[in-house]
Amino acid sequence: MPQSAEKVLDHAKLFHEPEYQEMFARKREQFECPNSADAVAEQTAYLKSWEYREKNLAREAAVINPAKACQPLGAVFAAAGFEGTLSVVHGSQGCVSYYRSHLSRHFKEPCSAVSTSMTEDAAVFGGLNNMIDGLANAYKLYQPKMLAVSTTCMAEVIGDDLHAFIETARQKGSVPQDFSVPFAHTPAFVGSHVDGYDVAVKGVLDHFWKGKTRVANGKINIIPGFDGFCVGNNRELKRILDVMGVEYTLIQDASEQFDTPSDGEYRMYDGGTKLADVADALNAKATISLQHWCTRKTLDYAADAGQETASFNYPLGVGATDDLLMKISELSGKAIPDSITKERGRLVDAIADSQAYLHGKKYAIFGDPDFVYAMARFVLETGGEPTHVLATNGTTAWAEDMKKLLASSPFGKGCQVWAGKDLWHLRSILFTEPVDLLVGSSYGKFLEKDTGIPLVRLTFPIFDRHHHHRFPVIGYQGALRVLTSILDKVFDKLDADASKPGKDVSFDLTR
Repeated sequence: MPQSAEKVLDHAKLFHEPEYQEMFARKREQFECPNSADAVAEQTAYLKSWEYREKNLAREAAVINPAKACQPLGAVFAAAGFEGTLSVVHGSQGCVSYYRSHLSRHFKEPCSAVSTSMTEDAAVFGGLNNMIDGLANAYKLYQPKMLAVSTTCMAEVIGDDLHAFIETARQKGSVPQDFSVPFAHTPAFVGSHVDGYDVAVKGVLDHFWKGKTRVANGKINIIPGFDGFCVGNNRELKRILDVMGVEYTLIQDASEQFDTPSDGEYRMYDGGTKLADVADALNAKATISLQHWCTRKTLDYAADAGQETASFNYPLGVGATDDLLMKISELSGKAIPDSITKERGRLVDAIADSQAYLHGKKYAIFGDPDFVYAMARFVLETGGEPTHVLATNGTTAWAEDMKKLLASSPFGKGCQVWAGKDLWHLRSILFTEPVDLLVGSSYGKFLEKDTGIPLVRLTFPIFDRHHHHRFPVIGYQGALRVLTSILDKVFDKLDADASKPGKDVSFDLTR
């Protein structure tokens, strides 16, 4: 055998051993209905054609590799941003395993969430008993300060009433009468993870604010939104606000939960917005969202509570950061200090330094609506062309916003907006209208492999690279990192192309 206790091989080497290659060959022959090499080549070429693209873009009955996840994932992420909070998902164990693994694989940290373990009998008779036992077990075993309940498809299809179930569980003694159990209905068969995040955060605010009288205290609430870079971004945001001297409450701060240290102490819960601060957030002067499409219902709720509201589309780049800081300055009465202004100047200088390699580059950008908007805006600032922008969970309203952004710059001319399309659609688009760079998540690596277009990983989820989330991408400092990531790909591609026989005319030491 190629592997033993004395000779342990990584899978990349192990599967190239003769035994495995023979097994793969038998599998292809017996189970995969192999076609001739000519037939495969013919079909491969057809899948790159304009004819297939038109058929693919007309597809309505199936979704292939969507660039989104389901609502409960967003709710589980939202719960991780509150002090001592355990996410309780009313549904099956398999669903919750997916949410936990998805977040853990991105952050390389444990993601705590429990399930009410609904099975076939609960699907028929309802999940009340599962809720009673689930809350009791979660409260007793894991000793949280709050249990945040959300749902999966099964609970939503049969119509389980979370409010009634939770109150019945209280009466049965599952949790104390005064224990916080906010909830949100998050059907996985509609919307996406950004919608689940929205209703989950709104549910927490409603739990603490409902029936209370607001007494304005001049503070500003800031909601980061669903953000795979929350570890680096939230810390950068807090640094900027502290430098400005702003009084604020960061609602749903998961930066510590997904970046716990290895120091001999296990932390099931770490950091998060303190529950007392969530309750006091009702008294804030205003609530700001860093991601509009993640927080529409939450912002409406804050407005109904009497607060001023404002939303942004992920403050990445020069103009987006300008807009956020000027709004915070306006609301807080605090001036933007010179040190932050210098950071802005350094970013502008860095863009100018690299202009020769950025100008005219064509990009395809995919991901959540706010990220795609922000990334396209930054690309325009660098003189690049966001040729294709795609959000599977983008709405018609989002598409209109994108078109206005693209129309505001000469570099947006001819760029196309793809709302509701998936990554198999994008594959056809890239083969027929290729670009220089692809920006998105790890799922883009299959597009990179097929099309040869370099992928810049800048949004959730990133499974196949480590620690990107520990560094900011928002603000002026974050934009410098984004700029560097793009330039590294540009230079790597130049060097790779120049290394090919007959093309080694630009393998320069200095770029």
